[in-house]
Amino acid sequence: MSQPRELPCIVLLATGFEEIEALTVVDVLRRAGLNVRMLATGPDLFVEGSHGITVRADGRLADLNPDEPLAAVIAPGGLPGAEYLRDDPAVIALFRRQAAAGGLTAAICAAPIVLEAAGLTAGRRGTSYPGFEDELGFASYESDIVIEDDHVITSRGPATALPFALAIAARLAGRETAARLADGMLLTRLSVALPDWLRATIGL
Repeated sequence: MSQPRELPCIVLLATGFEEIEALTVVDVLRRAGLNVRMLATGPDLFVEGSHGITVRADGRLADLNPDEPLAAVIAPGGLPGAEYLRDDPAVIALFRRQAAAGGLTAAICAAPIVLEAAGLTAGRRGTSYPGFEDELGFASYESDIVIEDDHVITSRGPATALPFALAIAARLAGRETAARLADGMLLTRLSVALPDWLRATIGL
């Protein structure tokens, strides 16, 4: 039987995905030694993000073996990418299958609308990019940058992509690995490393 590190972590790419959110997750999880696959939801392996950056996916969702066990299914935000994911029956089926198997699901920014469409928000705590609250049926909508509730992880937006990715890494590769990565990327020094003008502007 495959170990968690060997099981694929699927990051879904639809046209108009948020590049920071998708690629930060891919980068961090690969640094953690996890098996990450970027899957295009459309027929083309080359997928253009919401800011004009084109990424070559590792494969297509249509070619994913429906019986293959997965470590995680992850939806980046961005518009219209998150809406395309929400409206894609194959994406919703994948999230439902992963949830039914007790596997990890995660969504950031606008992408919790995908969890909503898959029926995975009811009775749970969660978050999203501000302004999507009314589209989500979380039992408790919260403003923390990352919310973990059972096998569902949600986060708020591009600036929270790194903590989001580290939360996923901690679940799948262990907290020690995630902490080592955070320290190595200087995340632990971020609050004191911000330039004075930015600290003053955001009230630090």
